Amino acid sequence: MRTLRRWIERPEGRALFALLFILVIGCVFNAHDAFFRWGTHRDMLRQVSVYGILACGMTLVIVTGGIDLSVGSVLGLCAVVFAQLSLRRGLPAPVAVPAVLAVGAAAGLASGAAVARYRIQPFIATLAMMVFARGLAKWLSGGEKVSRAVQQPDGSFSYVDLPGAFERLDAKVWGGNVAVVTLVFLGCVALSWVVLTRLRYGRYLYATGGNEEAARLSGVPVRRAKLLAYGMSGVFGAVAGICQAAQEQQGDPEAGVSYELTAIAIAVIGGNSLAGGRGGIGLTLLGAMTIGYLEKILSINAVAESSRLMLTGAIILAAVLLQRRRIE
Repeated sequence: MRTLRRWIERPEGRALFALLFILVIGCVFNAHDAFFRWGTHRDMLRQVSVYGILACGMTLVIVTGGIDLSVGSVLGLCAVVFAQLSLRRGLPAPVAVPAVLAVGAAAGLASGAAVARYRIQPFIATLAMMVFARGLAKWLSGGEKVSRAVQQPDGSFSYVDLPGAFERLDAKVWGGNVAVVTLVFLGCVALSWVVLTRLRYGRYLYATGGNEEAARLSGVPVRRAKLLAYGMSGVFGAVAGICQAAQEQQGDPEAGVSYELTAIAIAVIGGNSLAGGRGGIGLTLLGAMTIGYLEKILSINAVAESSRLMLTGAIILAAVLLQRRRIE
């Protein structure tokens, strides 16, 4: 019993306990056994994957003691750019994808430079980038969705062929049991894990978030560490934008609105500390599963959207409080 208590007191133990709690709720409110079908779990993983990709980048930033409010807008911007390059200009994926990743990286590095070089508060710097990226997305798209439909001079519409990259990203593999976007999410998890646990810069990120001044005096390149965190957050935002565009078969300048809040919730529910210096991508994965199952359970039980929003907020708060509670 004492060993169990010590395990639950650890962040990963509390995160896993929260996930198990949500799964128990799903087993009880199973919507006529819908919760026990693999299709329900497959769809849950597909739906949470874009949020999870954003949460991977958010985790790197949170570890440094920062926050990135711009990830949703970066997603929308990159979705528009990817749709324009692929749908409208017909560029192949090997050209369009790196270009979109570069756009995301530039947005992230701009936020990182504002935080690291000019010492602007992360909240303010990324809030400014959130507004700028959303405005840029609307300017590039003319305020309209970039879709397959192209209006001709006479007012009629013609439709371009859907690029192969869109079809591949929106496909399912292994007999239709796993969505490709889920594999992309797991790839982002793996990359984040390597950065945080296997690279020297991962230790720099933790040191920066734990005590920035002590890290600087110890020779840690704090500025470069922050640039890495925000730059990778921008790259993950670009990956999420590409996946979003492929799933919707269009680039929507309004895509990703409030996604940053879900990404933060995933990271926090997993047990990552907003104070910085503690956490890990494994905790974020548990948080993504918790949020994903929560949303899916409410969906299959036909809970009204207003009630779902209130219940989601209440359960997120209860889960975080439960994780922070120490068993006496």
